[in-house]
Amino acid sequence: MAINFTVNGEKITTELNPLTRLIDFLRDELKLTGTKEGCGEGECGACAVFLDKKVVNSCLIPIALCEGKEIITIEGYTKTEKGKIVVQAFLDEGAVQCGFCTPGMVMSSEAILSSTKGKPTEDDVRKGLSGNLCRCTGYDHIVNAVLRASDAASKEGKNLWQ
Repeated sequence: MAINFTVNGEKITTELNPLTRLIDFLRDELKLTGTKEGCGEGECGACAVFLDKKVVNSCLIPIALCEGKEIITIEGYTKTEKGKIVVQAFLDEGAVQCGFCTPGMVMSSEAILSSTKGKPTEDDVRKGLSGNLCRCTGYDHIVNAVLRASDAASKEGKNLWQ
């Protein structure tokens, strides 16, 4: 059974077992290794990707559910203007240490910024990141990075998340 979808704008067709996890397809078949597997149970957020503009844990998604969908990984997102702003904010705030959680945190940050139209409160950020685990940096730096990304876009005279 052919399964058709797009990944980072590229049309994909695969005939893998429909129960193959999306994370395994991304990492093993497409070599998009920015998406990390932490827990494999949807608890840590390291495997976060966008599936039709909604952040999901790719370790929980069978490839069959991707039929006709658009998937954006950390590799695709960081090439966008919004992605560059978020990544720079993470760097400026020291919100990256070992880096394992960073792709999921960045993807979740985009979801927070989009859902708040680029104007999140600290509470919005903390709630939005609640499904992501970090063992190194601590959450204050990450929260500050999301708020900085919002401020950076506003200072440039545009809000990319409206």
